[in-house]
Amino acid sequence: MTDAFMGPWNFPDIHQLEGKYVSIQRINPERDIDDLFSVSHTPAEYQNLFTYMSFGPFAEKSAMLAWLNELTKSKDPLYYSVFDKSHNKYIGMASLLNIVPAQGRVEIGNIWYSPLVQKTKVNTEVTYLFLKTLFQDYRYRRVEWKCDDLNVPSKQAALRMGFSYEGLFRQHMIIKGKNRDTAWYAIIDKDWSPLEKNFEAYLSGNVDSLSKLNIQKP
Repeated sequence: MTDAFMGPWNFPDIHQLEGKYVSIQRINPERDIDDLFSVSHTPAEYQNLFTYMSFGPFAEKSAMLAWLNELTKSKDPLYYSVFDKSHNKYIGMASLLNIVPAQGRVEIGNIWYSPLVQKTKVNTEVTYLFLKTLFQDYRYRRVEWKCDDLNVPSKQAALRMGFSYEGLFRQHMIIKGKNRDTAWYAIIDKDWSPLEKNFEAYLSGNVDSLSKLNIQKP
């Protein structure tokens, strides 16, 4: 990417992305609900994954299904289910949101994964597939990552994958009746080429730690 390219940028109408470990697909409530509810609610301690989310946990599967059905109507965010090939099931979700084609800017967010796949390469590959498509196919200039400042694993994941810390928005949101300070991170187009090589080295098994290649201090 160079400064010479200043748009126009198309809306990132991504429907499916395939990787070695995962398949990312637009949500299909009837197809996805059994897996998504099971991997996020049983056993009960799995429900802790919703601690920093604006949604969930759900009292019953029908409530989660109704929520998924509402998400299909959204154009921003665009919601995706993540299929894990090793478990042969849907194990989490992600979205593209705050989509601004006029500026070539988008956020990856609303991310959750079952504890079944946490500390695996699932989140890394999902992020890589989105970044590669957004920077190389859509030629976007900026991809953002934001999270609750209390969500230490999410902040660590952002840095590990090469996002740069950009600051803290204090009392940015109210989530589940509590103030949320939001930590902001981003990758810009000029960052992508070396980061892509690092992602691919890690995902192919040539290196055992992505953070050793990418880590940046806030």
